[in-house]
Amino acid sequence: MTHALEISDLQAWYGESHVLHGVNLEVAQGEVVTLLGRNGSGRTTTLRAILGLTGSRKGSIRIRGTESIDLPTYKVAHLGVGYCPEERGIFAGLSCEENLLLPPVVGETLGGGMSLAEIYEMFPNLLERRHSPGTRLSGGEQQMLAVARILRTGANLLLLDEISEGLAPVIVQALARMIKTLKEKGYTIIMVEQNFRFAAPLADRFYVMEHGQIVEQFSAAELPAKQDVLNTLLGV
Repeated sequence: MTHALEISDLQAWYGESHVLHGVNLEVAQGEVVTLLGRNGSGRTTTLRAILGLTGSRKGSIRIRGTESIDLPTYKVAHLGVGYCPEERGIFAGLSCEENLLLPPVVGETLGGGMSLAEIYEMFPNLLERRHSPGTRLSGGEQQMLAVARILRTGANLLLLDEISEGLAPVIVQALARMIKTLKEKGYTIIMVEQNFRFAAPLADRFYVMEHGQIVEQFSAAELPAKQDVLNTLLGV
């Protein structure tokens, strides 16, 4: 099995605050994995630590076999990693299309990233709003733009943080279709999600985090048998 990501004994800090306490996880190429857990359990910090966006980190993070724990963030991105943060990071003064054209190509593994035509085929809403400034986009359109922007870069290991949060059901359904399409195209996706109903039908495997550690892991096939555990850990 080819691993897109292998994390071993990952420790991470924000200043003096020790947030991750020996995280171990692995994600196969082309797999969709969801990190579950309550707020403050360390899920977002795990995504940020992969990119080197925490204060300091120790352990091992191998991206397609390359050790990246000591690399600066821009070099991690050039290994084909794309990060969609919860706050989206849309540039308000730029149009939708200008936002899309902003990032450079960093990953050559999927042919240098999606073209604008491919993006607009996947996200017809963005085609309609391509000349609208970032501030005029709805929350759902901003979320689509944030994901589409990293697809332009050629990244094929996608870190998606709470992409369904606070969005209308019709937009959440569109994002679910997007994830299924990306999986079919061979992308590897790690999602942090509070919305268990959104994540459950999409993920191949689940990791549950608590207090900066992985406390449970299981496959989609094991999900029914783990319902009681999830009720206890997450209240779902």
